[in-house]
Amino acid sequence: MMEKWKEVEIDAVCNEIVDCLNRTAPKVDYETPYKMIRTSNVRHGRIDLENVFYVDEATYKKWTRRLIPKKYDIILTREAPLGEIGMLKSDDLVFLGQRTVMYRANEKVCDPHFLYYSLLGPNCQSNIKAFGSGSTVEHMKVPDSKRIKLYLPSLRTQRKIASILSAYDDLIENNLRRIKLLEEMAQLTYEEWFVRMKFPGHENAKVDEETGLPEGWRKVKTSDLFDITIGKTPPRGESLWFNQQDGVKWASIKDIRGANIYIFESSETISNEAAEKFNFKFIEEGNVVLSFKLTVGLVAIANERMTTNEAIAHFNPKSSNYLKTSYSYFYLRRFNYNSLGSTSSIGNAINSKIVKRIPFVIPSKNVASSFDIVINPLMKTIKKLLIQNQLLKEARDILLPRLMTGVIDVEELE
Repeated sequence: MMEKWKEVEIDAVCNEIVDCLNRTAPKVDYETPYKMIRTSNVRHGRIDLENVFYVDEATYKKWTRRLIPKKYDIILTREAPLGEIGMLKSDDLVFLGQRTVMYRANEKVCDPHFLYYSLLGPNCQSNIKAFGSGSTVEHMKVPDSKRIKLYLPSLRTQRKIASILSAYDDLIENNLRRIKLLEEMAQLTYEEWFVRMKFPGHENAKVDEETGLPEGWRKVKTSDLFDITIGKTPPRGESLWFNQQDGVKWASIKDIRGANIYIFESSETISNEAAEKFNFKFIEEGNVVLSFKLTVGLVAIANERMTTNEAIAHFNPKSSNYLKTSYSYFYLRRFNYNSLGSTSSIGNAINSKIVKRIPFVIPSKNVASSFDIVINPLMKTIKKLLIQNQLLKEARDILLPRLMTGVIDVEELE
């Protein structure tokens, strides 16, 4: 069937191809309507508009003077990493950060969703990687971003293919919205109980004058509750340590940032040989992890046995620790890490000794148990929805290359 498809360069099917300004926009430290899309915001076929940098209106206008991004525009990362693709699916006021390119399809000849899935497909991805080869860091030059080749069927066929794949992504997005609501409910419950101290029975709780906490509550160090270990990175110069077929998931800060509470995916894996040779410390399913270098205070829960790089601490509960994962997760997530100071002169960081001395408030067993009874159903539903999304992604990713190479014929589908 693919003999009916035309090979074209992407420039021929776009009305606009715009790269970013060759410098970093000055950000502000407060939330505004104007969001910068960095390469770290484009991951796994999605654009994350939650963890963004903000700018003021004047900067936004300056950085969008060539073209204002709009819904259904497609963004490609040219470096760090090369080849990540995302589509804008809202009317948020965004602009391009460094090392990104934006495509606006000519809808008279190319369906925007088909273009998006084409760029995710094997033909375009191999083409993109080829443009980036030959350098120490994979990097695509701006002129090459206009020369990516894709195969183009009729507009009718494009829309059929896009419709099939979009059905999976729509279900994934719907689940993500549900996850966000459930997470907000859990967070609000934690704050009501342990920040505003409106836990069940608080009216009759007596306060210990020495600790300032309700009787039966304690303040300890994290090392009193957890065996805390730190991840590692094998020597980068030896490729045999990385991304082997039977490798172990190896989480980084960007993987924690991209997680919805639970870490299901890692951008890289390490070989079992590397884990053994360099004596890696593993995280078990249900363990909480915390980033403490460069980006301090990102928290997630391991969905399975895995390991991490050296910017992440692992919290393995001691046998005497009666706290459940959900309380530890929300406590560490809400903790004010600025109160610990920074031990780095070149960036935001604390050291492992400080991580082990983070003050940790333990509620009484009854309150901790009651909190888990309330929160556990929410956490279970979140995990169930994340598992559904994993299955939907796997099904979509099986279909995508077959549809984009014409292996599956959609001509006769209505």
